Amino acid sequence: MSGQVIAIDGPAASGKSTVARRVASALGWVYVDSGALYRAVAWKALKSGVYLEDAEAVRRIAENLKPEFDVRDGAVVFWIDGIEPGLELRTERVNANVSRVAALPAVRERVGRWLRSLTRFGNLVMEGRDIGTAVFPDAERKFYLDASPEVRAKRRHAEILALDRKASEQQVGESLRKRDLVDSTRAAAPLKAAPDAVVIDTTALSIDDVVKTVLAYAGGKGRRKNGKG
Repeated sequence: MSGQVIAIDGPAASGKSTVARRVASALGWVYVDSGALYRAVAWKALKSGVYLEDAEAVRRIAENLKPEFDVRDGAVVFWIDGIEPGLELRTERVNANVSRVAALPAVRERVGRWLRSLTRFGNLVMEGRDIGTAVFPDAERKFYLDASPEVRAKRRHAEILALDRKASEQQVGESLRKRDLVDSTRAAAPLKAAPDAVVIDTTALSIDDVVKTVLAYAGGKGRRKNGKG
């Protein structure tokens, strides 16, 4: 069984995770958070005491990693060495290091293979940073969500506070700027909109508005760039 893919890309805090989950739920498709797998490589490398500047050591970690995948509550979940990492993938330590791990071509190639294998679970709504450009360049439905840096910083700051963690909005904004720079300038599959993606600026839109827009395009009303016919 091999399913179709809706690719939703964009920078951190652009709304893609929430939108992708809701679109998947509305369509009865399976949600995939591609970033969780890059986080898993970073988590395993840190847990193993690997020096992250050692690209070869990190590559070996990725190559030896054998995630076990399944679907639960409409989303792909995975275990590594029998452990479901869960919230351990969202710690500040992983947050601070995932971009450098994800920038390595060998890691991107490995994670890309895992992601492409997930079509065995059926139709997917997959969010990330290079789904429409590198992982599934032939996907018929591609979206790129973005928002102003200020709004994205406010959103991420609110998420951090909801987890009872401390950080100023200024610190969060600076962290996002650094991540954007790394993601958009890396040599392997940099963050960018696919030429045939529908680009949606979510700055002034509610989640409901964005979900409705994605569903309208995904429902076969045509692929248009920046909302133009």
